[in-house]
Amino acid sequence: MTTTTLAVLVPLLPFLGAVAGLLFGRTAPGFVRPLAVLPTLAAAVLAVLVAVRQGGGKAIDSATELTPTGSVPIELALHLDGFAVLVAVLVGVVATCVQLYSTAYLREDPRYPSYAALVSLFTSAMLLVVYSGDLMVLLVGWEIMGICSYFLVGHYWETEAARSASLKAFLVTKLGDVPFLIGLFALAADAGSFRITEILGAVTAGGLDHPTLIALLLLAGVAGKSAQFPLHTWLPDAMAGPTPVSALIHAATMVAAGVYFVARLLPVFAASRAALVVMAVMAAVTMVGSALAALAQDDIKRVLAYSTVGQLGYMTGALAVGDRSAAVFHLLSHGAFKALLFLGAGVIIHAAGTNSLAAMARMDGLAKRIPDAFWTMSIALLALAAIPPFAGFFSKEAVLVAAEHTATGHSDFAPSTAGWLVLVSGVLTALLTAAYATRLWLMAFRGRGAAAPDHGKEPLAMTGVLWLLAIPSVAFGLAAGPLADWFDGKELTPTLTTSVLGTGAAVIGAMLTYALWQRASVTAARAGAVPTAPGAPVVAGAASDAAESAAQAPEVAEVTHEHPVVPAAPAADPGKALLGPLYPHAHAGFHLDAVYDALFVRPVRAAAGLVRFLDRTVVDTYVRGAGSGPGLLGALVRRAQTGNVQSYLSALLAGAVVLAIATAVLANVNAGS
Repeated sequence: MTTTTLAVLVPLLPFLGAVAGLLFGRTAPGFVRPLAVLPTLAAAVLAVLVAVRQGGGKAIDSATELTPTGSVPIELALHLDGFAVLVAVLVGVVATCVQLYSTAYLREDPRYPSYAALVSLFTSAMLLVVYSGDLMVLLVGWEIMGICSYFLVGHYWETEAARSASLKAFLVTKLGDVPFLIGLFALAADAGSFRITEILGAVTAGGLDHPTLIALLLLAGVAGKSAQFPLHTWLPDAMAGPTPVSALIHAATMVAAGVYFVARLLPVFAASRAALVVMAVMAAVTMVGSALAALAQDDIKRVLAYSTVGQLGYMTGALAVGDRSAAVFHLLSHGAFKALLFLGAGVIIHAAGTNSLAAMARMDGLAKRIPDAFWTMSIALLALAAIPPFAGFFSKEAVLVAAEHTATGHSDFAPSTAGWLVLVSGVLTALLTAAYATRLWLMAFRGRGAAAPDHGKEPLAMTGVLWLLAIPSVAFGLAAGPLADWFDGKELTPTLTTSVLGTGAAVIGAMLTYALWQRASVTAARAGAVPTAPGAPVVAGAASDAAESAAQAPEVAEVTHEHPVVPAAPAADPGKALLGPLYPHAHAGFHLDAVYDALFVRPVRAAAGLVRFLDRTVVDTYVRGAGSGPGLLGALVRRAQTGNVQSYLSALLAGAVVLAIATAVLANVNAGS
C-alpha cells in the first residue's frame, strides 16, 4: 500500500467511525466503545507509519481535481512534509487517549454515543486540515471542527452555562472566519490557485499584489481559531464541556489548527513585515495577559484554559519571528503535556467532587488518594513551567532562541521590533507560567483541612492514559536534535543566554509563589480559617464549595462520586498576594467580555430592536393597510347590494337627477364664461 493511500485512510477511518457511531449508537450500544476507540487507534497507527515512510525527506504531493470551476481549480490534494506527518501523529495519539479515557470518564453518560461520534468526527476534521494540500479542502475540515466544538462544548445542554459557552465559541470563531474566508479567496485570486505548493511558489516569485491585506485577513481567522487576543475569550468559557473534550481541543485540534495554518503558509505572512509586527504584538499581549488571568482563576480547568492561550501565544510569537520549526516543536511538546494536564484534572475532579481549587486547598490528602494523577500532573506542570529536562523546556527555549536571533539582528526574516516583543514577553510569561503552575500544584495537592474523600483507585482507562502521556512530557525534548531534519533544518537546541533567562525566570516565579503560599497558609491557620491538623473536623454549618462548583459546572455532578462538604473560609491563595489589586481584574479576564458587550453586543441588540420596531410598527402598518383598505371598500360596496329592486331604481333615479343637475350647472358656467 502506497504512502498516499495510507495518508488518505488516516482521516477517513475516524470519519467512518463517526458515521457508524451516529447510525448504530442507539440501536447497538455494545458497539459504541469499539467504534469510538478502534478507528481512531487505527488512524494513529497509520499516521505513525506515514511519518516513518516520509522520514523527514522530500514532501509527498498528490492531487486530483475535485470539480471544474471555470477559474481557480479546487483539488483534493495531499501535502505530506515533516510538519504535516508529525502533527498528524500528535492528533492521532491524543485523540486515541481521549477516546480511551472517555470510556471510563463518561461511562454513565446517556449521550456518550453521540459524544464519541463527534469526537471521532472532530479528529477526522483536524487530520484533514493537517494533510490537506488545497486551501478549500482545508477550509472544510476547519469549519467541521467549529461545528463539532459547538456540539461538544454544549454537551450538557440542559444548563445555561453550557449553552452559552457553545454559542459563544461558535460565534467568536465565526467572527474570525469571515475575514479568513475573504483572505483565502484574495490569496487564491492573486496566486491563481488554492494549492498550497503553487501559492508558495507564487509568493517566492513575488506574485502577491496585496500581501499585507491578505495576511491580516487570514490572521483574523487564526486569532479566532487559536484563541489569540482579541478573539480568545471563548476558550476559557468552553470549559463547560466535558474535560476530555477540553483535552482534545487544547492539545491536538482546533486551537492548534490556526498555528499550524500559519506555519504552512508562513511565506505568505512573511511577505508583509507589517503583518509580522502585528502578529508579534498579538502574541505578546496574549502571552502576558493570559498568564496573569491564569493566576486569578479558581476553576482548575479555567487555569489550564488560560495556560493554553498563553502557550499558543509562544507559538504565534515564534512564527512572528519567522521560525516555524520552533513553533511546531512547541505545538507538539505542548500537545503532550497539555493533554496530560486536562486528563489529570479530570481525575482530580472525579475524585474530589469539585473543580474549585479553593475547595481542594481545604482538603487534606488528595494527592494520596489519586497517586497516579499526582505524579503525572506534577510531571506535566514541570513541563509547562519549562523546567529542564522536561519537554516544555526545550520547546519553549527554541521559541526564545528564535526571538533572540531576530532581536539581535542575526535574522533578517522579521523586524527586530518583533523579536524584542516576543523575547521580553516570553521571558516574563515564563515567570508567570511557573507561578500559576506552582499555585495549581500547591492548592490541588497540598491542601489542609478535612480529609479528602476516598473512592478507591480510579479506572485503569483513565490512569493508564496519564502514564502514557507522561512519557513524551518527559522525554520529547530530547528529540530536539533529530527533529531539525524533519523541519527546516534549523537547530532547536537551547542557548546559554535563553536558558539562563527562561529557567531563571521560571525558578523565581515558582519560589515566589511557594513563599507567598506558605505565608498565606500561616495567616489562614492563625485566623482559624483552615484547620492545620490533617483530618480535622469540618466546621459546623460550613457551606459546600464543591456543591456550588457542581451547580456551576454540570460535569462535576455528572462524573463525581459525591460532593464533600468543606469549610467555607477563604483558602490560602498565593495568586491574590502576587497580583494584589490586579487580582479581581485578572479574575474577570480584564473585563474584555464587558468591553465587547458595550462595544458590540449592546449596539447590535439596540439596532436589532430598532429594526424590529420599524418592521412591526411601520412596515407592517403599510402591509396591513394594503390588505384592510380593499376589505373596507368591499364592506361599503357590500352594504349597497341589498337585492331590493326598488332600492336599485331609486338609486338609479337619484344618480340620473344628480347628473342632470351637474350637466345644467356646467352648461351655465360655460355659457357665462
